[in-house]
Amino acid sequence: MMKSKRKKVLLIEPNYANKYPPIGLMKLSTYYKNLGGWDVTFYKGDLKTFVIERIADRCIEDFEKTDKSIDWWLKRDEFIDYIKTRKKEAAEKIAVERSDMELILLTKLTEWKDFYWKGIWKKEPEWDRVGVTTLFTFYWDITVETINFAKLLVKKKKDLMVGGVLASIQPKELEAATGIKPWVGILGAPGILDKGDTQIIDNLPLDYSILDEIEYKYPMANAFYGYMTRGCIRHCAFCAVPTLENKYIPYIPMRERVEKVREIYGDQKDLLLMDNNVLASENLKDIIDDIIASGFGKGAKFIQPNMLAISIRNLKNGVNDRAYIRKSQGLIQEFYQKLKPLKGDESYEVYKIMSRYHINKLSTTKKEALIAAYEEIQPLYDKHQHPVPRSRYVDFNQGVDARLFTEEIVSQLARIAIRPLRIAFDDIRTYDCYNNAIRMSAKAGMKDFSNYLLYNFMDKPVDLYKRLRINVELCDELNVNIYSFPMKYHPIRKGKCDEEDYSHNRDYIGKYWNRKYIRAVQAILNSTKGKIGKGMSFFLEAFGTTEEEYFELLEMPETFILYRFFFKWLDEKGSMGTDHWRQCWCHCMGTLDEVEKQNVLDIIHRNIFSQEEIDSVVSDDALTLLNFYTNYRKDIITPGTKLYELKQEYDAHPTMKLRRKKHEHE
Repeated sequence: MMKSKRKKVLLIEPNYANKYPPIGLMKLSTYYKNLGGWDVTFYKGDLKTFVIERIADRCIEDFEKTDKSIDWWLKRDEFIDYIKTRKKEAAEKIAVERSDMELILLTKLTEWKDFYWKGIWKKEPEWDRVGVTTLFTFYWDITVETINFAKLLVKKKKDLMVGGVLASIQPKELEAATGIKPWVGILGAPGILDKGDTQIIDNLPLDYSILDEIEYKYPMANAFYGYMTRGCIRHCAFCAVPTLENKYIPYIPMRERVEKVREIYGDQKDLLLMDNNVLASENLKDIIDDIIASGFGKGAKFIQPNMLAISIRNLKNGVNDRAYIRKSQGLIQEFYQKLKPLKGDESYEVYKIMSRYHINKLSTTKKEALIAAYEEIQPLYDKHQHPVPRSRYVDFNQGVDARLFTEEIVSQLARIAIRPLRIAFDDIRTYDCYNNAIRMSAKAGMKDFSNYLLYNFMDKPVDLYKRLRINVELCDELNVNIYSFPMKYHPIRKGKCDEEDYSHNRDYIGKYWNRKYIRAVQAILNSTKGKIGKGMSFFLEAFGTTEEEYFELLEMPETFILYRFFFKWLDEKGSMGTDHWRQCWCHCMGTLDEVEKQNVLDIIHRNIFSQEEIDSVVSDDALTLLNFYTNYRKDIITPGTKLYELKQEYDAHPTMKLRRKKHEHE
């Protein structure tokens, strides 16, 4: 009986930067592997590069069939370079003349080069199914580009699957832009992709192996991910959850999924739960019990497993060759780099083994060679493994609802290794509930908190200052840590009255905000690395000691904010420092007639200082003020300019250095 050919599915995440891995694609990978008969490939990166690499690999396979006496895979980089560039020198590096089949191989090399450059690959797609995930709406351009490219990769257009956040929020817009009808919501029922199949994709354990197929490294990778509830009981105007998860599911057991991941892919340090309103669940005690049973009770510790041993084991078992060749080679290379500075016999021994088996580079690494090399390296590798127990953390990453806090809920949360506890504080009007939630949690022994502070929605600029200050004051009073992350609101859909679709970019300005204020907040956050923690003196320096000082900062030239201490120092030099700007500002606000003053303020608030805008100003005082709003960042870093020389003098000033160091550590 003839063996049936395996089908291929390609899972793609667009090439945007993001902290968290694509949970949906990880579930889909598990789904297809459970089905059997499917080869799964995951990719994140430049799709043109992906196509070239696939064609180069097929070319090498063709070479192998023609002449098995030469290991052509050792020249994989050269094959890729030639397919990509068509350059003669790239072809020469492959050294086809080594083979007795030179003429035949040269013909094949030309054929595979033409396969790419003449677009033949577009007529002969490789993949039976392609799945593309989507994220935020402001990634619109790169997402649409990815989907349109993916249409070239799939054999039948109907087998291109698109899902995720953007797809669920703007399905009609996405279909209009790509011709592909996306899936809306979660894959929460059996038989959605294949009739008769009983798997509920949304409830499947994640396939962590696919993350090692790609070069991109997710910052938050060493964690179990999942949901223990779905949906939310609220319908906040700024939120996409009612569309993404339109039904509240109060409990999804997790322990079995965690154990499955642990068994195959190794233990993970933390637990990141993406629930949108876990406290609304009537099954909260069951959820907490499940978390504790999974190894994340209060005070839980994590010991890093031997990932190389797990990687080689999975390689032997054929779990995911593409992933574990990359991972095993990377771990051995990393081990060698750690030994190298020691300059002993051990590092030389590892180097010899890597060279003998050609695993110095990923492009020349083969599965069998890795397994053989590991047998020799293992004793040395195990000798240097001394993992130290580290604290585990549970993170309800989407935040919890302050309005639902009770003594019973707090007592349940206190049972697990939660850090930080993220309590939403999106609206100053929820202060009483938020304040109560923080105090109850602190009383129960929780010390680390975090929240995103939504701004640029229906809030006023002063509301952000008030919420930030409340958090700093609570830190000091309760001796806790609250890290605030101001988060600029972006619409998820085009508004009825909007001329532009602001959901596809980051240009939206809220009703009570203006572009200058937005830029000022971003400039302040640039110096604080995007977060505000405990320390009143630090906060007051960053955002002002009063609301009046805060608004002064919002009006201040952006460069003056970014280089705050430098421009303060310039005042001492009698130059255009912060005090000089302040005096000019106060003078203009006090002396300009109302029409001229409003015109100047409009220019500043639009944050556009073109010659056309400047020419609309009549007053010399107003022109002097606007001159302060020149972007001086280039002058500050360009040798030969006056500001560059002053900045060098400032940086060399020991008093300034000490002052800056003190400020950074407050």
